[in-house]
Amino acid sequence: MDARLNLYDNPVSAKVLRYVTSANKAVVDSTLPAATQELVKIRASQINGCGFCTDMHTKEAAHAGETPARLNLIAAWREAKVFTEAERAALELTEQGTRIADAAGGVTDDAWANAAKHYDEDQLAALVSLIAVINAFNRVNVIVQQPAGDYQPGQFG
Repeated sequence: MDARLNLYDNPVSAKVLRYVTSANKAVVDSTLPAATQELVKIRASQINGCGFCTDMHTKEAAHAGETPARLNLIAAWREAKVFTEAERAALELTEQGTRIADAAGGVTDDAWANAAKHYDEDQLAALVSLIAVINAFNRVNVIVQQPAGDYQPGQFG
């Protein structure tokens, strides 16, 4: 299986992805915990059906020391005891921010207030930005049918 378009060989998509990657770097450099960042990326990717990003971020999280139990339970985080209250708040915001078209009014005040209890303003800005960035990556990869399964941790530097 090959992607419909090679995103890195095409000059337009390669340029766009450099900008999106640069935006992601701002989040990576923030004080939002790295483990939370990976949980957010995985959950949004699961919701969006992005096999490439799900493969990439589960492998990166495992490589960084994330436990198999937590990785296996991300999709069922509401019933799982392995996530902190802060992580739960981030996952809820991720779900609502990713499924924005499914909910009249978008993200609820309750979800925002819960996240604001656990994260300072800079971390909230990073969290919101991360949700937007991973959704952009997911959409690009789903549209071009980017194949999944071959990603190696650290592949993109």
